[in-house]
Amino acid sequence: MPTIEANGLAIGYDVVGAGPPLVLLHGATSAGSRDLRGQLPALRTAFRCYLPDARGHGRTRWDVRDGFEAGWLVDDALAFADALGLATFHLLGFSLGAMTALGLAVRAPARLRTLVVAGISPEREPRASVARRLMDPLRVERTDPAWAADLAQRHDPTQGPGAWRRLLPAIAADVASQPLLTPREIRSIDPPTLVVVGDGDPFVPVDQAWRLSRSVLDGRLLVLPNARHEAFAEQPTIATEALRTFYRSTQTIARQRAGTDPEGSIEPEVPR
Repeated sequence: MPTIEANGLAIGYDVVGAGPPLVLLHGATSAGSRDLRGQLPALRTAFRCYLPDARGHGRTRWDVRDGFEAGWLVDDALAFADALGLATFHLLGFSLGAMTALGLAVRAPARLRTLVVAGISPEREPRASVARRLMDPLRVERTDPAWAADLAQRHDPTQGPGAWRRLLPAIAADVASQPLLTPREIRSIDPPTLVVVGDGDPFVPVDQAWRLSRSVLDGRLLVLPNARHEAFAEQPTIATEALRTFYRSTQTIARQRAGTDPEGSIEPEVPR
């Protein structure tokens, strides 16, 4: 498992595949390679996939008692790309990672060849209310001990005993207080963008995802049927084919946006 120094952190990450760079950002409480497991076999045939653990998650050590803010995650993601020498790259984020991806797209749109965001809305509600309810460690231990055990196994070896119990409320508090992207900022996002949502996502109503897809300059919307928040995992076949279609349809623009990036500046054909 490699690590790289970026923004004062030793960021743990996985890297698989060959091709132009694709950075994948995981959701809250997760870790690098977990959320896109169903899509990764296809993605790695067309891209060199970088899967970092966010601060306080998995193998990237950070004590959330020292703070946890969405803006810091954007700083981390940009510093991670800089440390790898990625001038431009494709970016895919899920949930917490999707909010990071949106923030990065606002701050540095020229760095992105394409953008995929899943399970996110720039609106605070119902995200904040759902996060406050679901990310209560006492509720998790009482009603879902298997998830509590999984969280401990995922985070505590690097973060320290009981770290997951601090991580969950820190994330919920940030969702409730993080500065929201303005409509003007969202309109500045200019790479080809795919917005993905499950039709039953409790965090992100479909109409909010639709508004996001219509607000960016070059947006598309994918609504996955019979899926809730973890729509990629719940509908892996449909999601994988939709990603293939999106990347095939944007290859020409991605080549243009690649500029002089020394790593993978030529976009290969995405397998059918």
